[in-house]
Amino acid sequence: MTTTEAIDPVFMFILGSCLVLLIGITAAMVLFVVRYHRSRAPEPTSQVDGSLWLEVVWTAFPTLLVLGMFYYGWSSYLTLRDVPPNALQVTAVGRMWSWNFLYQNGKNSPKLYVPVGKPVQVALESKDVLHGFYVPAFRVKRDVVPGMKNHVWFVAPKPGSYDIFCSQYCGTSHSAMIATIEAVPAEQFEAWLKETKATGAQHPALALLEKHGCLGCHSLDGSQKVGPTFQGIWGRKTDVKTAGKEHEIVVDEAYLKRSIVEPNADVVEHFPPVMPAFAGVLTEEEIRLIIDYFKTSAGGAKLDGAKLAREKGCLACHSLDGSKGVGPSFKAIFGTKVKVVRNGKPEMATVDETYLKESILKPSAAVVDGFPPVMPVEDDLSPDEVSALVQFIKELK
Repeated sequence: MTTTEAIDPVFMFILGSCLVLLIGITAAMVLFVVRYHRSRAPEPTSQVDGSLWLEVVWTAFPTLLVLGMFYYGWSSYLTLRDVPPNALQVTAVGRMWSWNFLYQNGKNSPKLYVPVGKPVQVALESKDVLHGFYVPAFRVKRDVVPGMKNHVWFVAPKPGSYDIFCSQYCGTSHSAMIATIEAVPAEQFEAWLKETKATGAQHPALALLEKHGCLGCHSLDGSQKVGPTFQGIWGRKTDVKTAGKEHEIVVDEAYLKRSIVEPNADVVEHFPPVMPAFAGVLTEEEIRLIIDYFKTSAGGAKLDGAKLAREKGCLACHSLDGSKGVGPSFKAIFGTKVKVVRNGKPEMATVDETYLKESILKPSAAVVDGFPPVMPVEDDLSPDEVSALVQFIKELK
């Protein structure tokens, strides 16, 4: 018996019992309202003080119903905990806010690959806080508690992709802590399991980032998550807070190593200090591998400021050729002085990086004289996207 076969009959039994009770109680209420309405029976006529058989029924029936629920529930619970002896062994490691799955041959994956028709036992581990391993398709849900051993098992009846959710609130990106079970034919699964790092296309540093849950908080494509994106990270200028003081740094090797080992030493502005320290978790060689990856693969993929300006609609109001639009032209604007209105008072401002960032994030703070204050607040831009836009405007001649 699979987990689905164990749970579904219990659910249908309880649902059916509830429906019978609902219909029965509703029918009795309607009958009593009609039969004993004041217009039909203005005065009570019954002289009965009690009914033994009625009391036996309403005592015995709920007792039998509860015992039946207990029996089906307990037998199904035993099925859920009784793992078949030939089950495939996998370990699911949960952390804020991602899953990683480890196989007995040392292979790991952000997706849980399983063979169709074979029992799979998943040992549950948490590296930080309370999580929940929930797969609706297979009727399994189990808490993943730090320092506590737990497991689930299931059988995927047919090929397909099945969602895995975290069922316990675990912080900012709890809702994004989603993975999938990829059920494939047994031959295809065996071939995938035997694939080595040498034959796979994945960069070894990327495998480390997936294994340790880094990609649950940091994107590779420039999109905003709990932490700064890894795209174009090498050499990027970033505002950080160190010991409560704000200052600008350039992302170099020393900064990256410090951010991995002591992530709360320099916290990037506008991001929460929730990253765990990896001192003692990653070896020096692994840290070096990740930094080298940022220098080349991830670091070389810079955000395209021109593309962002088009996608965000900036060029609908700001020209690139010096012509006047709804807003000032971007052409050769960097380094010039402009007359702005700040807090109702006119003043002169130099168009530098600080001014441009403020104009993007808080456009009504300093409005250029002669232009309407109609620019919308771009509160969905990540710090990296803002920096890319500033760099794009800065380079326009």
